[in-house]
Amino acid sequence: MKKEKKQEFTLRITRANKTQMIVILYDMVLVYLEDALEAFEQNDYKEYKWNIERGKDCIDELLNSLHMEYEIAGILRGLYFFYKRELTTAAVQMKQELISPVMHMLRELKESYEQIASQDTSAPVMENAQTIYAGLTYGKDSLNVSLSDQGTNRGFCV
Repeated sequence: MKKEKKQEFTLRITRANKTQMIVILYDMVLVYLEDALEAFEQNDYKEYKWNIERGKDCIDELLNSLHMEYEIAGILRGLYFFYKRELTTAAVQMKQELISPVMHMLRELKESYEQIASQDTSAPVMENAQTIYAGLTYGKDSLNVSLSDQGTNRGFCV
């Protein structure tokens, strides 16, 4: 995952509620799997396996977020375990063709969660996060990001 994507995800996470966090996890899995396919095409098998492992880590977070008191959680749990098995096989046996079907299924689930997230009006999970403003401040085509409230107490005391 490139530095810009990490920054984008960090910004999204600071503003996300619980449902949006799930959508972000789906996006992260998809980015890692796209990076794995790219690495495979470039014959960088170490990077290929690393990206698959990071994608599986995100799926683990999706598993941890399930509320098992609901029936749908059991179905999603089975799907997530299936995805992990397929990705493990793709990494061990170097079968990149197993990744695309997993990505397709993940995209469909992500679309469902996006619809749910659009209806979720709950507050962001993170409190006391830095406020970030972006704007064209130094020229016609240059975008600069600045952080505000850097000197304030964000809830961390030593």
